[in-house]
Amino acid sequence: MSDDVNSAPEEVVDEAYATLPWWRSGLNLAVVAVAIAVLSAGVGFVVGNNRALPDPNAVDIGFLQDMRFHHEQAVQISLLYINTLGSDPDLRTVAREIIINQGVEIGRMIQLLRDFGKPEANETDLAMGWMNDPVALDRMPGLATDTDLAHLRRSTGSDADATFVTLMTAHHQGGIHMAEYAQVNTAVSEVRLMAEQMVGGQREEISELSQLLAASAA
Repeated sequence: MSDDVNSAPEEVVDEAYATLPWWRSGLNLAVVAVAIAVLSAGVGFVVGNNRALPDPNAVDIGFLQDMRFHHEQAVQISLLYINTLGSDPDLRTVAREIIINQGVEIGRMIQLLRDFGKPEANETDLAMGWMNDPVALDRMPGLATDTDLAHLRRSTGSDADATFVTLMTAHHQGGIHMAEYAQVNTAVSEVRLMAEQMVGGQREEISELSQLLAASAA
């Protein structure tokens, strides 16, 4: 029999219906981020209740509540970027890392607030009173506006890459401003250490984002 008879027809895969890797799905990443935050909070709650914590001051509580809100928008910005048609795979990797890392930090903040017997979120419309610089909760330094987020959602290609870097750089700079104050004004060493790690980590990430965008444009 001829080869034509014995040969199976080549399988044709319609890319439009191909199953994407789990990390290419914004919904999957959101679920992962929430799961990590909840798991971190749950584990931390058990561990935290087995050791004594010093009494927190207003800076400890305010920083944890407001930074949780701040971090949640960083996750949102990163998810929006991943769901755009951005062109730089390295920037998309950084966005995924932000989703995971800040999700874990959200869990740590929830854990500590539970340990302190305080609300897990800022329940007022004002933020940063603990810094003696109160502002509307949604206008904390570095937060993107609804217009900014809408632009990111609609952007594609190099515009999406540049918009993501611009928004995340401003976001990190605002977070650093808050964390630097917490570094020297908190009463709880674990909160102070968290603030120090945020300052160092977000400075490094700002530099990395800038370098990746420049390389992409070259």
